[in-house]
Amino acid sequence: MKKIISTDKAPAAVGPYSQAVLANGILFISGQLPLDPATGMLCGGPITKQTRQVMENIGAILEEAGMDWSHVVKVSIFLDQMLDFSAVNETYAEFFTENCPARSCFEVSNLPKGADIEIEVIAVK
Repeated sequence: MKKIISTDKAPAAVGPYSQAVLANGILFISGQLPLDPATGMLCGGPITKQTRQVMENIGAILEEAGMDWSHVVKVSIFLDQMLDFSAVNETYAEFFTENCPARSCFEVSNLPKGADIEIEVIAVK
């Protein structure tokens, strides 16, 4: 059985998908863009600011599901340029200080809404 997780503290989905789905204790969070939840607008500025917005959006979804960062087991990061890898790691590391989850990071040619970063997460209760 699956349960749809949704919160207004994170941006609404920009297509026909859910913010997250909880199934058998596993939370699958859809790729999050650096969107301001209040306006739905893309957060501009340096990649560190955009990464923080994405992580805050993910944190809000985790909270809605009754979880926190310690429940995250897998993270996938999509960047429009791998040159941002170090700067993204700088902000990312603020959210995972020990027992870090498994992770992959890819450079992609385009992201929705022209974003520079997208992150998706899997967490387990």
